Amino acid sequence: MAPHTPQRSTRAQPSPARPAIAHSQSRHFGDVPLSGSRSIGLALLLAMLGLWQVAMRFEHPDFILSPSEIARHFVEALWSGELLPHVGASLARSLPGFVVGSLIGVVLGLLAGVARSLDQLLSPVVFLTYPVPKIVFLPIVMLWVGIGDVSKIAVIALACFYPCFINAYHGARGTPTIMVWSGLNMGARRSQTFRKVVVPSALPLVFAGLRVSLALSFILLFSTEMINARSGLGFLIRQSESSLRFDLMYVAIVAVAALGYAGDQLLLLARRRVLAWQDATSR
Repeated sequence: MAPHTPQRSTRAQPSPARPAIAHSQSRHFGDVPLSGSRSIGLALLLAMLGLWQVAMRFEHPDFILSPSEIARHFVEALWSGELLPHVGASLARSLPGFVVGSLIGVVLGLLAGVARSLDQLLSPVVFLTYPVPKIVFLPIVMLWVGIGDVSKIAVIALACFYPCFINAYHGARGTPTIMVWSGLNMGARRSQTFRKVVVPSALPLVFAGLRVSLALSFILLFSTEMINARSGLGFLIRQSESSLRFDLMYVAIVAVAALGYAGDQLLLLARRRVLAWQDATSR
């Protein structure tokens, strides 16, 4: 009798355990942690301010102030109440313009991205007029609605409309087709597919458009307030320059920068809250 040969078991042998890949809690941009890039940016800003402060020890024109002097005048303007009325007047013009222009731009951009007829109606006009500087429309708008705040709000809204429309349009157009067809094949109505598939897919680009629009709202605010305005940060900059109040001019510039930065940080906070699902799935 032939010797018994042990049969090799056909049962799959357990594979050696693979080392688990630890997901870092902090997001990265390339190989640099996000917290590290922020620290580098802050250090770079402080270094620039330090060089500016040191350079002021040498001979310089009278209209150039050191960072410490600007900070002191800024605190004094806040404490005396000289700055706050102008901040309120500027916000009363920029915020309505930003909200109205951005809202219309996002809604029409999303609809044009999914409706061919609306796309053919709006896209040629939007992309043709987009390169035109929006400040050139201010005299025309003033002829229609007067030289008051309404004309300034309208021009700001017009400037905010374009980035929001274009980003929302491309965000809707970039929705994966398979996701749309999957929703329709599972019985979802077109309105449900639009709300639960197209809009979430377009939200990252929508927030990108909102950030651009917010920056444009402050740029146009400065330009519009320098024309027939009696209050606001743009008016304060122009008045301070003409009266050689360079301290107040720098204070108004810093106020514009601070308001723009605060608004951008609020948008980033809203983006993190709304798109928390995207960050969770990307880990």
